[in-house]
Amino acid sequence: MKYTDLGKTGYKVSVIGYGGVVSSQHFDKAFIPGDGQNMSDQYVSWAIEQGINYFDVAPGYGDAQLLMGNSLRPWRDQVYIACKTAKRKRAEAEAEMKESLRLLHTDCFDVYQLHGLVTMEELETCFSRGGTMELLIWMKENGFARKIGFTAHNEEAALRALELYDFDTVMFPFNWHMNMAHAMGDRLRAEVKKRGIGLLGIKSMIERAWDEEERYASKYPKSWCKPFDVLTEQQYLLSALKYTVSLGVDILIPPGNFEHFKFAAEHADEVWDEPLTEKERSLLKNHLHEVADHPFYEEECYK
Repeated sequence: MKYTDLGKTGYKVSVIGYGGVVSSQHFDKAFIPGDGQNMSDQYVSWAIEQGINYFDVAPGYGDAQLLMGNSLRPWRDQVYIACKTAKRKRAEAEAEMKESLRLLHTDCFDVYQLHGLVTMEELETCFSRGGTMELLIWMKENGFARKIGFTAHNEEAALRALELYDFDTVMFPFNWHMNMAHAMGDRLRAEVKKRGIGLLGIKSMIERAWDEEERYASKYPKSWCKPFDVLTEQQYLLSALKYTVSLGVDILIPPGNFEHFKFAAEHADEVWDEPLTEKERSLLKNHLHEVADHPFYEEECYK
């Protein structure tokens, strides 16, 4: 596994991270037969064997905290654990944070993040008196979080958050489709790199939004959006991964199913060491017209 510096955090992280949804059995509307604690143990053990040392999870990921937390107990001192809260008020977030510490069997998060910022209104709530940012700052000052960051799906909100606080990490959708079609993320990545903040990319292996009811009939119900198929669309997957790496992310978090995580981990050397070619860029660009009617974020997220 390749490793890189996560911005100025001082963390040397695997370029592929483990998304906690991989461990989940009950997630969103999905129930994954055959998964559960035993499968989570196998997934996490495989990840450790590959050299993965960054594990990301959130309370909103079904039972992922419970299952991944149990699976990671033998390796807690060898990995970075990142968690999140989507609560916007301190009191609610604090109760959730304490439960996350319990489920993940740790007394300190390596990274703790505001989760899923979309609107300016919720950002304002987070930074208002009694908002969640009070908790994150307190956690960092009192040893409950070594680093703090945020995840966002709206570029304007992300840029505004950076004006309000000197965060350690940013997680954002850096995807070939949304970047090619809408330049989504270009301003943010420039600002993040200028500040030396750790940059985590999600949605790198996604093709488009799901059609109605398509998700739960597919092989990949744990993915919020439709990923390229691991068996039949490998060239698209490699091109899409390389495209995201070309945007300057430090680490990629694949979709929530094990198949895509495994593919990304096994191809990390190729993706990082072999730059995106013009042939691969053209492959994606030519495919863009086929997915143009399926943007997986509302217009407000990328303008």
